[in-house]
Formats: sequence, C-alpha cells, structure tokens
Amino acid sequence: MGSSDDARSDTVPDTSPQPRTRASRLSLPSYDIGSLLGKGGMGEVLIARDPEIGRDVAIKRMNDSDGSPAALARFLREAKIQARLEHPAIVPVHELGRDSEGRPYFTMKRITGTTLHDVLRGPPRGLPALLRVFVDVCRAIEFAHAKHVVHRDLKPANIMLGDFGEVYVLDWGLARVTSEADEPRSNDDLALLQGLTAAGAVLGTPGYMAPEQIRDPSVGPAADVYALGSILFEILAGEPLHPRDDALASTLAKHLRTPAASAQVPPELEGVCVAALGPDPGARPSARDLAESVQQYLDGDRDLERRRAKSAEELARARDLIGDPARRAEASQHAGRALALDPESREAAALVTRLIVEPPPVLPDELRERLAQLDTMQTLRTVGLARFALLGFYILIPLVLWMGIVDRGVFALMIGFVTAHLAFAHWQFRSGRAYDIATLATNMILLVLVSRVFGSYVFVPAAVCAIAWGLGQQAGLLERRALFTGGMIVAFLVPLLLEQLGVLHSTSLIGDGQLVITSPLFRIGGAATQAMLIAGNLFAILVATVFGQHVSIARRRAQHDLEIQAWHLEKMVPGVAAHR
Repeated sequence: MGSSDDARSDTVPDTSPQPRTRASRLSLPSYDIGSLLGKGGMGEVLIARDPEIGRDVAIKRMNDSDGSPAALARFLREAKIQARLEHPAIVPVHELGRDSEGRPYFTMKRITGTTLHDVLRGPPRGLPALLRVFVDVCRAIEFAHAKHVVHRDLKPANIMLGDFGEVYVLDWGLARVTSEADEPRSNDDLALLQGLTAAGAVLGTPGYMAPEQIRDPSVGPAADVYALGSILFEILAGEPLHPRDDALASTLAKHLRTPAASAQVPPELEGVCVAALGPDPGARPSARDLAESVQQYLDGDRDLERRRAKSAEELARARDLIGDPARRAEASQHAGRALALDPESREAAALVTRLIVEPPPVLPDELRERLAQLDTMQTLRTVGLARFALLGFYILIPLVLWMGIVDRGVFALMIGFVTAHLAFAHWQFRSGRAYDIATLATNMILLVLVSRVFGSYVFVPAAVCAIAWGLGQQAGLLERRALFTGGMIVAFLVPLLLEQLGVLHSTSLIGDGQLVITSPLFRIGGAATQAMLIAGNLFAILVATVFGQHVSIARRRAQHDLEIQAWHLEKMVPGVAAHR
C-alpha cells in the first residue's frame, strides 16, 4: 500500500464503475481479478477473489513505471514487513509472488470502512469513541516497535475504522527497520538495504512528521510517538496541530518550532499530548505509555492533584480578569473551568456564584447588545398588540355614522391619522425596528384627537391608561420616564388649555351643579349616543385589560424563569443559595 494522502485506504473497495484497464487484466491463475481500486506511490491495488477458499482479497502489484532494484526492494520490504507484523490492527498479508509479467505482488485481507481523516471531518463523534480508536492504534504501533519497525507515516488518513468496529493501521510502505538483524530478505537475494532513501528526500506527511524526521529520515520509535501526539491533538482540538499549507517549506517550518499547547481539554489528556509532542525525542513517552495513559482516562482514573493545580491556575486567571468589564466573559469561562476541574473548590464555587448573582458595574458590550435585543423584542410584541387596538377605531365607525357627523373635515382627519398610526405600527413590527419617541408623539396626537369626540373627561382618561400600559413596555421610554410621564399629562391638558384660549371649541360646561358635555364632531342625543358611550368605554376597558394582562404575564414568566434557573444553580453550584 503506497504512501498516499487520500482519505480512504487503497484497500477499500470503490463502488463506482471502473474501466477495464491493463492492470485489471492481471493474469493470476489462483484469483479471479476484479476492478482497479486505486494507485499509490509504489503500486496499484485491485479487487480479487480466491475461488478455492471463497474469500475476497486485495492484490497490490508493483507499478511497471519503475523497475529499479531500489524500487523493487522497497515494494518487497513493505510486503514482508507488513506480513510479519501479525496484529489485529495491521492488515494481514496472505501471499507474496510474481505475476505473468514478472512484476511482484502480494495479497492482503480486503477491508472496508472509513478513515479517521473522514471521521474527524464528518459529523461530530463522542470523544470516548475516538480515544478508544487511538488506544488501538497505539497498541499496534507499540507491537511494531517491539518488532523493530518504525512506521514513519502515521496520520488519520492511514488509520481505518472498519464497518464492524475494527481498527487498522495502513500503509507501511515507508516503514523502517531499526535492527539490521531483523532486516527482511527477499527470496531472490536482492540487497534490502536500510538506506534506501535518496539523498535529500523527505519521507512522511507534512503536518504529522516529527522535527527530527525532517532533518534525517533514519528515525526511531520516537518519531511515531510524535505523529501519535499530532493525531491525539487533532482528536482533542478538532483541528490539525500543523495545518497543511500549499508551500511545503512553510509547513516544514512550522514543525521546527515547539508546538503550541492544546485547546481546553481534560488536563490528563493535555499532559499526555504535550509530552508526545515534545521537541526532545528521548523525553517522549513510548507508544505503550500513550495507550496506557489514555486508557486510564477512559477507565475513569483522574489525576486529582493535576486537576487541582489546573483549577487554581484557571481561578487565578478569572480573578485577574473579573475587574475588566470587557473581559467579563473570559473571567466567567475561566471560573467555570476551575469549578469543573475541581468541583469541591470553595473558592471556585464562590467566584462562579459571584459572577452569576452579582451584575457587573459596567455591562460588557456583548451583554448590552443581547439585552438591547431582548428590549426590542418586547417592544415589538407590544407594537403588535397596539395594531389590534387601533383596528378597534374602525369598529366604532358605524356608531359614528348613526349619531351623525357635524364636522366632516375633522372626522376625516381623525380617520386618516388613525390609519397612518396603524401603518406606522405595522411597519415597525414587520421591520423589527422600534422608534420610541416617534411612537410617544403619535399617541399624544391620537389622545388630542380623541378629546374632540366627547371632550377630555370622557374616553380620554381610559385611553391614557391603556396607552400608558402599552408604552410602558418600551425600554426606550422607561429610560426616559420624565419624558414619558410628561407626554401623557401634556396630551390630557393641551386640549383643555386650547379650549380655554378659544383655539378649540369648548366640549364641556360646568355650572349649577351640572357637567354638560358637547361634541364638536357628532350630534349628541338618543340611542345612538348611548350606544356609542357604552361601546367606546367597553373598547377602552378591553384595551387596558389586554395590555395589563400582557405586562403581568411577561413579568410572571420572567420571575418563574429566574426562579427555575436559581433552583438549578443551587443544585449545581454550592453556595448560590446563600447569596439569594
């Protein structure tokens, strides 16, 4: 199996139709040859069936483009190394031979599945499942090292997850035998030298190669450990340790620097990962040590002292940041991590409680934006209700016509303004924008117009209450309480003042123990007037009641949500109840 950056191993069948190439006409009497699966650096892989045993196999045959003794030796080396590594996580080799054209081939178990490369870039999988795969890979590499074999090209694309839970380490084409006594020999006495690499060549995959492997390909087991650390980092962080660049030189330069610490992960795994990625090959753990450390984490063993030390570090960072409003979110993250690392820490619990219960003196920009969004949503809900209240004016038009209109111009002005007010409210609701001052002004004008119906003492007080209920839900007006309250008072007093100045027709006469109401717009008298008074007052009562219920329901829901959250916090974080 030649070195390749493909995400799928070349032993995996390709279900797409394949053309019948020259390679697919390979003549091997013992096998029924199928389609071409793919090509690697040293050979091509085909599907075949062994009719005698009745099993499917994969056959890898050496390319005919390079028949040099060195290429032949490297191809046979891969077959022999892979054949002698009898391990459940290493694809077994069944047979080694030559085809009718004299080119060497070897047959392997045919496997199917998905590479770890695809898994890491696909839908998220649970960390324990990926760590179990990693342990199996470490065990396989540990076995290879015990046989004096270094893989030299470990990467997620060379790790296969079988369809039935199997794990395979693929592509041993760049493997190196570290003991001359164990160097494989071919049957035809080809000289299989250890130094088959051309001068200046780089063996391996940029992004997973150890720094010493870039300088000298004659590396030992520590280079595989570095690659395992890179794979573990990718599992934990969700991204490669050294992202691939278009320029090889740029990628290799990144390897020559000390790798950065991993993302926020359990400290036991972080320590294992950092140790495997150490710049000194002699200080790195063995593949067995990696497997045992990760397995201990999976078994539930925790390094309590290390966790307490990390918790103290996170706690110190949170305390340093808590005084900066712009970094309040970071302080919360560090405090939460400190408590997660050491749930018994009273200091961490107290700081988390403080961050939750005590609001900061200056709200961070992100939090202020979220609160502003909530205020806008509440305002728009109120505007939505106001639309239905304005529609009620049209319901009263038949009663107005029944009473008889005195001043058609003012009546037309009132209906036109109500229509414009309704359109403005609808536009705010649909656009998601709230204009508090403009809304206050339009409602003040509406109150002045309503006072022309039966004067300022009938309908207007009820209308003021209903409108105040609604406008009181708008955060912009609550922040301008003096303006809001003054606007409502002015809207009630201005018509009375204009009547006293003679600008508007008088709508009331007080004297001799009587209050006489007149209307400059409609004729007053009879059943029509009585029906109008009843309907108008019922409408005002209904609007005020609906707005009041809306306010009470929102307040009750908010209180219940806060109490539910507080209850959960009391159960999760010690000490929260004491601060309530």
